[in-house]
Amino acid sequence: MQRPQGKVRAVAALTVAELLAMALWFSATAVAPQLREELALTPGQVGWLTASVQLGFVVGALTSALLTLADRVSAQRLFALSAVVGALLNAAIVVAAPSVAAVLTLRFLTGATLAGVYPVGMKLIASWCVRDRGFCVGLLVGALAVGSASPHLMGAFLLGPESTTDWRSVVLAASASALAAALIVAVLVRPGPAFGASAPFRWGQVTVALRDRGVRLANFGYLGHMWELYAMWAWVPVFLVQSYAQAGWPEGAARLSAFGVIAVGGLGSVWAGRLADRHGRTAVTIVSLATSGACAA
Repeated sequence: MQRPQGKVRAVAALTVAELLAMALWFSATAVAPQLREELALTPGQVGWLTASVQLGFVVGALTSALLTLADRVSAQRLFALSAVVGALLNAAIVVAAPSVAAVLTLRFLTGATLAGVYPVGMKLIASWCVRDRGFCVGLLVGALAVGSASPHLMGAFLLGPESTTDWRSVVLAASASALAAALIVAVLVRPGPAFGASAPFRWGQVTVALRDRGVRLANFGYLGHMWELYAMWAWVPVFLVQSYAQAGWPEGAARLSAFGVIAVGGLGSVWAGRLADRHGRTAVTIVSLATSGACAA
């Protein structure tokens, strides 16, 4: 089967753009100790730094489906626009910092914009890949993992050894990363030959999805995995920073470890995507879910 012209460039550009844009997800979580000290956050409010992003993502995805944004706006334009708006909302935390409510609201809205990045990027990359779709989707999910980890890498180099060090540089670096992602997609990406229009949103499909055993199990498996995975991604870095501090080790090393713990998922995603093309997606998914759940436990 002949490779579509422009496939390598599109897949590479989407992978890099996804990595850069997803820095927005944990940009505040990565500096939670600094925000907690400066804003006098309660433990519950610290948790909401991450939870508000995830809740915003869910609301953004539902809103996008209801408004059929993927059909009203070209996919690459929707990706780029979402990344730009998300970058601006994330950067606004620097101004809103004295207000806890404003910071959490901005985190929620940033999560909503990411619904125009990750799902849209998935649709775009799938439009370039047919026989190797597992591998291409694995690349994108791997980019999501590394991109989500990147604020911890930024923190390792931008923050000083003291917990009171200014956190704004990490937040602004994440926004700059997302702006770069928008530029890459706007200039280098277009839909592939397998790109199809989205089906119109119908509330009735919700009950169909619950009645269909295969779809139901896939959705519940994904929900459970996200519950487990994002809890680990949010709290393992906090655990590592505290553990390194008690051991008298540098905080920068803890942040590098946190980056590695999350970013290694990128390698696993690409490897699993390749295996899925060869051995079937169901079998690879079951093994991956079981392994991930066991590690979390």
